[in-house]
Amino acid sequence: MPRITINEIARRCGVSKGAVSYALNGRPGVSAETRERILTVARELGWAPNWTARMLSGSRTEAFGLVLTRNPRVLGSEPFFMELISGIESVLSERSYALLLQVTADMNAELDTYRKWNSERRVDGVIIVDLRLEDPRIPLLNRLDLPVLCIADPSRAGTFPCVWTDDATAMTNAVDYLVGLGHRRIARVSGTADHGQVEIRARAFTTAAKQAGVDYVIAPSDFSAEAGRTATRELMMADDPPTAIVYDNDIMAVAGLSTCHELGVTVPDEVSLLAWDDSALCQVTHPALSAMSHDVMAYGAHAARRMFETIEGNASGAYLDSTPTLTERGSTGPPRPLRGKTG
Repeated sequence: MPRITINEIARRCGVSKGAVSYALNGRPGVSAETRERILTVARELGWAPNWTARMLSGSRTEAFGLVLTRNPRVLGSEPFFMELISGIESVLSERSYALLLQVTADMNAELDTYRKWNSERRVDGVIIVDLRLEDPRIPLLNRLDLPVLCIADPSRAGTFPCVWTDDATAMTNAVDYLVGLGHRRIARVSGTADHGQVEIRARAFTTAAKQAGVDYVIAPSDFSAEAGRTATRELMMADDPPTAIVYDNDIMAVAGLSTCHELGVTVPDEVSLLAWDDSALCQVTHPALSAMSHDVMAYGAHAARRMFETIEGNASGAYLDSTPTLTERGSTGPPRPLRGKTG
């Protein structure tokens, strides 16, 4: 099928090429009626910008790409990604770059997005997140002509440069903190099992609990509030409930706190709750949630700076951003006997 050009759109609309260019690029110079007629014809013809020609002319797209493959309901309620994107944008705006964000339903759709961006030269490079245990993006992006930066542990990034946080050390510190308070049965409500950082935290949690000689249990979840509620209810209704729970994000921790209130379980007297990825949500609950904290906006800004270095050929290897540290609030304390469980 021949490529649709602005010449064809201009011919069909009976206007000049300049008018078509103004309309398609959202620039002033045409009336609202003419703009709408041009856009309607462009949509009907399936017009798309010639990004390849733009690249061949020696110019950059001045955009980076970010694909998020998550349930939109979970994504819309999770502060982590909003803060991460804000940090990325804070650096991009300084250099008049844009962030092309795509939310996809599954991994196949995400892979198709990279293929499309590559073939159309839509972005100068891509930032990838949520790396999986056997991640199909790594071999695909190795074949494509796209600069890549991973926000991920170096063990998951392959040969690509990455910016990462030391979640293993942070998880060990979290367990040691709870053990130091006197907790002898500790639970963890995990995120999606095939995510690389979830597996890294799981290994660190298990190792630290074994070394401390305490009982432990991992309740699988998916980062959503509903899953956090379900996991918390099951843990606290068990015959031998934990006296402390570590959550893989703040949303699940907030949901867990609400569930404890519903069950009549007092926090922190009967169970201590510790969140990951501290946010404003953790500070407005009652009691406020203790959390393993790091500056997520600064994390995003760091990644954006490394992305610019990557497209310029100056980035390689792994760049440690931070190790999450404990922010102690009212949801953690020494364990006391559980008074009883209610349905």
